[in-house]
Amino acid sequence: MFEVIPAIDVKDGKVVQLVQGVPGTEMVSIDDYLSVAGDFVEQGAKWLHIIDLDGALSGDRKNARIVEDIIREYYVKTEVGGGIRNYEAAKYLLGLGVTRVILGTAAVKDPQLVSRLSKEFGPEAVMVSLDSKKGEVLVEGWQESSGKSTVEMGKLFEKKGAGSILYTNVDVEGLLKGVDESPVKALVSSVSIPVIASGGITSLRDVITIKNTGASGVVIGSALYRHLFSLEDAIKIAGKHK
Repeated sequence: MFEVIPAIDVKDGKVVQLVQGVPGTEMVSIDDYLSVAGDFVEQGAKWLHIIDLDGALSGDRKNARIVEDIIREYYVKTEVGGGIRNYEAAKYLLGLGVTRVILGTAAVKDPQLVSRLSKEFGPEAVMVSLDSKKGEVLVEGWQESSGKSTVEMGKLFEKKGAGSILYTNVDVEGLLKGVDESPVKALVSSVSIPVIASGGITSLRDVITIKNTGASGVVIGSALYRHLFSLEDAIKIAGKHK
């Protein structure tokens, strides 16, 4: 089942969309995060992708209450990331009812954290985020390079027990200029766990392009907030193309 997953990026208590993850480049800023989530659920979302940008950039998870509010309000699966730097933070979110936590910097710095969480909560509860620029995985909210390749890290985290990988192509993220399918294909073909792709989705054609790479799903942000197409239409067209 190919999942079309809308993104809810939160910063300073508001839903925002940044260009290339750079603070101060907000293209969108919405106060009522519950209405954003509710609109996506009404359009057929089975998953919500929630990122605490303050947590990702500074490690300060000051938007945790928003995640709690959304989970309490809507019966929908959630994948949550941003500032999950240790076991306690991940355990707390999973205890709230988050379906899977997204580990980025913490996983790269301590791969054993992935193993520990996978053993305790099951692989399906652990998603590792590989945010890549020019084929190298970035850490610390896209501010540093790990020096490791995307495929190399994908294979490592599959061995460590991750149940899925979130692949974000930072080269095209937030620019609304379309997707680059080749790195997605390369990652999908190198691992056997599901890969969810993110970055650059601009049209319904891009959704199909990502589906055809063999990815298990796609996260869409800016295109939905800029009304380039609706989530409902994206879900429909992904369901039609087998």
